[in-house]
Amino acid sequence: MAIKALLRNILAVGAVLILSGSLNGCAVVAVGAVSATAVSVSNDRRTAGTQLDDFNAQNTASRLLGKQENLSETANIEVTVYNKVALLTGQAPSQADIKQAEEQVRSINYINKIHNQIRIGQPIATSSELYDRWLATKIRTKILASDNVPTSQISIIVEDSEVFLMGLVTNQEATAAVDIARHVDGVARVIRAFEIY
Repeated sequence: MAIKALLRNILAVGAVLILSGSLNGCAVVAVGAVSATAVSVSNDRRTAGTQLDDFNAQNTASRLLGKQENLSETANIEVTVYNKVALLTGQAPSQADIKQAEEQVRSINYINKIHNQIRIGQPIATSSELYDRWLATKIRTKILASDNVPTSQISIIVEDSEVFLMGLVTNQEATAAVDIARHVDGVARVIRAFEIY
């Protein structure tokens, strides 16, 4: 029900953009973005409200961690929220810093569960971050080509060649996604953070 209302609003915005004057390149891009958003929202197993709440909780967590001076200066921590579950990845100099980061995220009432996968160490180099993005793209491409895994249900997070898979999937979909990721050259290991649908 919420998705239908959101889709109506998105389509209404798209119609306003089309009717609001000249159709220059920007308007066409905006309508394309609206259509892509509508498809993404409608294919997600989470409700539109949960998707929005996840997005807001993720931003709140990032803000909270950014306010911690020791973490913002010496750690590299990313937060991903999917269906009220938070995944913490990255590097921090000590176990105390890792615990502090988890406590900050735990203070968000919306979060039901935390997968703390922060590693002790110095933040990885920019070249490693670029390699991680490349690995994520390779994995996403292979999952997209598979008939056994719904791409729209899976978040792929890669940190220092470790792959973390989140999403709302069946047991069979989870197994297939892990198998695909595990066989991508360059992946050090695959960690499941799925919720079974």
